Amino acid sequence: MRLIHLALVSILLSGCGGEEFQDLRDFVKNSGADMRGKIEPPPEVKPYEYFAYNNEKGLPDPYKPRKPEQRPGGGTGINQPDMERPKEALEEFPLESLKMVGYLYRDKVGYAVIRATDGKLYRVKAGNHVGINFGLIKEVTDTEVKIKEMVQDSAGDWTERMSSLQLIE
Repeated sequence: MRLIHLALVSILLSGCGGEEFQDLRDFVKNSGADMRGKIEPPPEVKPYEYFAYNNEKGLPDPYKPRKPEQRPGGGTGINQPDMERPKEALEEFPLESLKMVGYLYRDKVGYAVIRATDGKLYRVKAGNHVGINFGLIKEVTDTEVKIKEMVQDSAGDWTERMSSLQLIE
C-alpha cells in the first residue's frame, strides 16, 4: 500500500512541474553565462625589512625632539622684515582683531579708517604697517585693504602671506 501511495504522489508531483515556466528557468540559468567578472589579484606583500638603528652611523636619536637649526638672526635673511624699524600703533594688534570701518580720499591718496580693539579709530594708507606679523599695507581701495604679512616657519625662514581687511557695512 505504501508503494502505491508513493507512486501516486510522485505521479502527481511530476504533473505539477510541467513545461509552463521552462523558458523562465532557462533564462535564469543562462543569464549569467556570458558575464565573467575579473578580480584583480591582491598587491604583492613585501617582506618586512629589519633596520638596525645604530647611532654610530651618525643618525639622530628618533626619540628626542629635534629643534630646527637656528641661523644667526633667524632664517636665511631672505625676505626678512626690518627688525630695527620703529613699530607703528596698529602693529600691537592681531590682524584678525582690526576692522575696516571707512574710506577717505584726500589729496589723491586713499585712506582706510581702521577700528582696533582699544576702541580707537586709525587712518592708514599704503605703506603703513599693521598687525603682529609685520603686515605692510600694499593697497587701499574703497572696500578693502590689501596687506602683505611676513611669517616665520619652523625652519626659521620668512615667507610672505597676503591678507586683507574688508569694509564692514
